Amino acid sequence: MLIVAFCILAFAMLALGFEMLLVMGVPALLAKAAYYAAMPDVIIPQKIMGGVNVGTLLSIPFFIFAAELMAHGVIAQRLTATVRALVGHYPGGIGHTTVGSCMAFGAVCGSAPATVAALGRLCYPELQRAGYSEKFSLGLIASSAECALLIPPSITMIIYGWITGTSIAALFAGGLVVGIVLGLAFMVLVQWETWRVGARRAEKPKPGERFAAIGAGAWALGLPLVILGGIYSGTFTATEAAAVAVVYAMFVEMVVYRAIGLRQLVAIAESSAVAVSTIFILLAMGALLSHFVILANLPRIVLDFVREMNMNWVMFLLFVNVLLFIAGMFIDPNSILLLFVPTLYPVATALGIDPVHFGLLVTLNICIGMITPPFGLDLFVAAGTLNRPVENVVAGIGRFVLVNIAVLVLISYVPSISTALPKLLL
Repeated sequence: MLIVAFCILAFAMLALGFEMLLVMGVPALLAKAAYYAAMPDVIIPQKIMGGVNVGTLLSIPFFIFAAELMAHGVIAQRLTATVRALVGHYPGGIGHTTVGSCMAFGAVCGSAPATVAALGRLCYPELQRAGYSEKFSLGLIASSAECALLIPPSITMIIYGWITGTSIAALFAGGLVVGIVLGLAFMVLVQWETWRVGARRAEKPKPGERFAAIGAGAWALGLPLVILGGIYSGTFTATEAAAVAVVYAMFVEMVVYRAIGLRQLVAIAESSAVAVSTIFILLAMGALLSHFVILANLPRIVLDFVREMNMNWVMFLLFVNVLLFIAGMFIDPNSILLLFVPTLYPVATALGIDPVHFGLLVTLNICIGMITPPFGLDLFVAAGTLNRPVENVVAGIGRFVLVNIAVLVLISYVPSISTALPKLLL
């Protein structure tokens, strides 16, 4: 009865347009009043504060601050120029540059919206000049930014690791492989579109120009090497890597490139604080909701249902993919993690599914949700950044969603793609 009431109230509030913190918090508070009145009231603030009083979560504000620094500075431009110098003169080179730049920038920021905002204005005019259609160009930019959620550091995987206790270093290692697979899939689509429309390629740079571009981007390229090299060499943890990323980004943008001044730094810190506050409020409410989900024994109910339906791990992953695909159309990424992972994760482990494999499957579903209407966040970020109608972005996203689904099926049913590198390194 509690579960039914829980779901009805939550979906009703979601349909009425309530903020997600209320969608998660109000049902939990009403469950406390109606079913657990004997529980001390002090439990509520303890669960709320305890949910965010976790050392692992310290990396989130650092990575968000670092992403804001790089989005407002010139690191994104230097990374794009370096990738263009390496591959821009090949057939489909401008499209490949867009995908490669998003992967490179994702390796230093961990945020898909920040990647769209930072690289959209740089890549969109180049794609148009090369002869790609507006719809394809918009779809490519919005979709390629998803790689930032998979290629470490990834805020989504940090939150998943916090919820489930999975090693963040292992998630990062698996995410690197899955992110590269997704990027290569997008490049195949770019190559097909290049042949179809006869897109122009950039002029081949002279050796001196190529080395100059690489030299100019050396400091920007050093950031992912410092972060990932430090984590996998055991020099520092993921949380410490986030702090190093901030210091490195500040040094490069303010001292080396001199693209950001002290006044801009203060403004960037303020905008980062707002973004961090939004995420942590959701995390706090999610912790409270998870407490009552566990009290209501929802994971056991779902597991019993799976067993009654005689589901094996193959059918369960299909069920999860369909569920998260639909949820991604209407719910933001962090809320998906907080609403569904506490229930689905115990069932997945009971069926023998590797926690890293399941985490990357969830993350890839969230990537798809970022570009699926009606509420795909990256669609609106791309439209706002490039000053184009949202309908145009949506019109160009269809084939990229199909590529995502193909990669999702591959990752779901070939677990070694996700788990081989983590097992090798860790």
